[in-house]
Amino acid sequence: MRRTEIIMGMPITIEIVNNASRSFVADLFNFFRAVDCRFSPYKNDSELAKINQGLPQDKWSKEMKEVMRLSEQTKQITYGYFDINRSGKLDPSGIVKGWSIAQAAKRLKKHGLVDFYVEAGGDIQAEGHAAKGEGWLVGIRNPFKIDEIVKVLSISGQGVATSGAYIRGEHVYNPLNNYTSPKGVASITVIATDILDADRFATAAYAMGMKGINLIRQLPGLEAYQINSDGKAIYTPGFEAYVA
Repeated sequence: MRRTEIIMGMPITIEIVNNASRSFVADLFNFFRAVDCRFSPYKNDSELAKINQGLPQDKWSKEMKEVMRLSEQTKQITYGYFDINRSGKLDPSGIVKGWSIAQAAKRLKKHGLVDFYVEAGGDIQAEGHAAKGEGWLVGIRNPFKIDEIVKVLSISGQGVATSGAYIRGEHVYNPLNNYTSPKGVASITVIATDILDADRFATAAYAMGMKGINLIRQLPGLEAYQINSDGKAIYTPGFEAYVA
């Protein structure tokens, strides 16, 4: 079973090799809609919008409190390069996508499913095996020619996230340099056991510019492939183990 819907302004795809009821899959997409309603910085009636309008913390949902806690934790780990506070407004978009994919994957596992992937806007959590019993294949795009794949990864039990400006334009900024665009880097792809880690640390690493890959090297269990603005690629020592 494979199904795609547009939610949060991006395609979200769930593919399950095992049998799964249509109602269960529909519930997963409803979960993503609920995430959008809660965390969207563009909806005037979202919980996030109400927080930025002054909603006190004791009125926040448990999901919001969890994401805010993870955001602060990520800020500390990344030396401040991951920062959801800009001009006095909170926007945890750099972590919500990975968090929501991870939550959907947990629901699939709890339902007894073992062979599946969940993708949202190019970020993926893949578990078990694809239909032919092989690992799930994930392509890394060329940021200078987006219809070209420069590397194909084979993953199982990992999440993969890429941060860059080649699809959505500039949307990640360096909070330690007056929120300017990152310099010297075109994209960085991060592999982790959990898509939450892949997503949040890819965002922070891209914000750091060319030295972002050094952050990934310091974090246990993570690998990365960085393409610099001059077209040269650099990667962490364990990255090649995932190349198909």
